[in-house]
Amino acid sequence: MKNEENNNGVAEESASRVKTEEDDPRSAEDRLERVRADINTTDAQLLALLNRRAALSVAAGKIKAQNDSPIFRPGREEAVLERLAAANKGPLPNDHLRAVYREILSSSRALQRSLRVAFLGPEGTFSHMACLEYFGRGFTGAPMQRMDAVFAAVEKRDCDLGIVPVENSVYGTVAQSFDLFVTHSVHVQAEWFSRIRLCLISRENSLTAVRRVYSHPQPLGQCSGWLKENLPHAEQISMESSVFAAERAAGENGGAAVCRPGMGERLNLNTLASGIEDLPDNLTRFFVIGSAPAGERRTSSAPLKSSVLFIIPDKPGSLAAVLQSFFKAGINLSKLESRPMRGESWKYIFFADLDCDINAPLYAGLLETLRRTCLQVRILGSYHSGRHIRPPE
Repeated sequence: MKNEENNNGVAEESASRVKTEEDDPRSAEDRLERVRADINTTDAQLLALLNRRAALSVAAGKIKAQNDSPIFRPGREEAVLERLAAANKGPLPNDHLRAVYREILSSSRALQRSLRVAFLGPEGTFSHMACLEYFGRGFTGAPMQRMDAVFAAVEKRDCDLGIVPVENSVYGTVAQSFDLFVTHSVHVQAEWFSRIRLCLISRENSLTAVRRVYSHPQPLGQCSGWLKENLPHAEQISMESSVFAAERAAGENGGAAVCRPGMGERLNLNTLASGIEDLPDNLTRFFVIGSAPAGERRTSSAPLKSSVLFIIPDKPGSLAAVLQSFFKAGINLSKLESRPMRGESWKYIFFADLDCDINAPLYAGLLETLRRTCLQVRILGSYHSGRHIRPPE
């Protein structure tokens, strides 16, 4: 309480001093120099406090190592961000505060132990950008050339965590990711929503010269309307990643790539069009996956969600029975999707997102019923809803 009062006092004193500076009769140059001197003093205080926090993080890391506790605790981190945002009286906007503290938390993790995070690479892909948005820069990146390699690296514990796209607000489910949850024993620990901007880059100088458009299937789908209207005769070719697509386009006459803004400058290509996504509210949902459950309990105002997969008998009423079980338990399904079982014609695996913590004792009876009703039930993970932790606009 005393620290909070001291911090509030510092903020109020700073605001008062700024007001005084506005009324100061001295020249603007003299007043600016005084403000800069105050900024230097404040920076020195911030540096001392940041190093104090870093030392405390190192101490916490040693305790975690003794107890074999996880370094990454997404619920705890979100609770820290929420508490700071609630106490913030400005003028620093909460979006800026969150961005600053994401890097502080990222550094704290790295001081305890560097986390190795797998993503669909190379660097510069949308998955890599989501990784930076969520984890900050205090992690060791492990770019993979294929999505299945991301899952395998996490399952084999070659990497601590992975980040994978699972759904886009324009183009729908990333089917490959859901299929890989079936074949790899990994767990969802967190979710993140990343805003996706798309552009078209090429070595050509105009759209009329473009004959082929390369990209990952998801970006191609997210701007399919724009491509149909502006490049109706261009061939669309799917690639493993948008970065590979850009590199391919860089070496071809008539080639172009759909990718994130900034990739053209990186490869010395021309940006022929920007903002080509079909809808402005273009968000991709990512899962952070680990080799073990996160073991989260609600520690912030963000509600807990659960993702499950289940296989039902091939007989009338099987799906209805499962849905009725969720209804009786008062659980809302925010997503339900089926995927064909590989090697089993006309049999399907169902994926569901539940607005609850399915591991809570309250739902023990429901899980028992589901295991009797279904051929297989697997809880992919319980995690805090990511709706409240999207990156700033």
